[in-house]
Amino acid sequence: MDFLQGQSVETMVAVAVAVVAVAVGGALLLRRSKRPKGCLDPENFKKFKLVEKTQISHNVAKFRFALPTPTSVLGLPIGQHISCRGQDATGEEVIKPYTPTTLDSDLGNFQLVIKMYPQGRMSHHFREMKVGDYMSVKGPKGRFKYQVGQVRAFGMLAGGSGITPMFQVKRSSKFYITVNDATNRFLWSPLTIFFLFSQVARAILENPNDKTKVHLVYANVTPEDILLKEELDSLAEEYPDRFKIFYVLNQPPEVWNGGVGFVSQDMIKTHCPAPAEDIQILRCGPPPMNKAMAAHLEELGYTKEMQFQF
Repeated sequence: MDFLQGQSVETMVAVAVAVVAVAVGGALLLRRSKRPKGCLDPENFKKFKLVEKTQISHNVAKFRFALPTPTSVLGLPIGQHISCRGQDATGEEVIKPYTPTTLDSDLGNFQLVIKMYPQGRMSHHFREMKVGDYMSVKGPKGRFKYQVGQVRAFGMLAGGSGITPMFQVKRSSKFYITVNDATNRFLWSPLTIFFLFSQVARAILENPNDKTKVHLVYANVTPEDILLKEELDSLAEEYPDRFKIFYVLNQPPEVWNGGVGFVSQDMIKTHCPAPAEDIQILRCGPPPMNKAMAAHLEELGYTKEMQFQF
């Protein structure tokens, strides 16, 4: 420290500040270098190995795919989705969007919960998959982007997979995820978007720096149609002040304390945040439901800027 002798106080302070700046900068660089790089490629399909397949019901299964290492992350931003490529019963290529039920905090793997329909083209591929097979995946994709603190509260209006027949929408229609032969555009199912809803909710709630509140109104036909109910109820129990869920059934059991019928204005008014500049209502469902929800929201005073439809 002999070189500091005879130096002015200002010089010594400047040297100290420089040393601290270098130390902080180095720490930040080290921290950034430790962040695992995502495994996805937005332009090219990459293959991931199926390591576990769990049957949840007669037509719903959970698929767990391994990432390259136990500490790898998929690299999927909150509110985004992936594209999966497979083959239908005729051997024709099928590409469809899906939302993992896992987050980047789940290291080494990602999971998809898939409802498989008898005539579904991608359903065939998932139905035939066995442990050890590979799935081609590309991403991330999606126009919904979330940043911590962008709103005070979210309201989520979701029509689950079971609600489809109640709106008289055929499985071959635009309600389901498919590729429109004329436009080659992806067409969403509310099931996939609902998983996106649950992904957003979980990411918000598990972030200690995020104080955003989430209000979910989830409509289905029967109790058996409510997917991820255990996980949703667990979130509501763990975060009672930040996560509220209200179930609506068209065909409820004899003992039922949720909503009955279709989502109404009164339900939205009671279970969603009131119109304000710092809230947003996310909605998904079959086209008639989306149209009805848009009308309800407009009449309740929600502007277009306060809404986002998937």
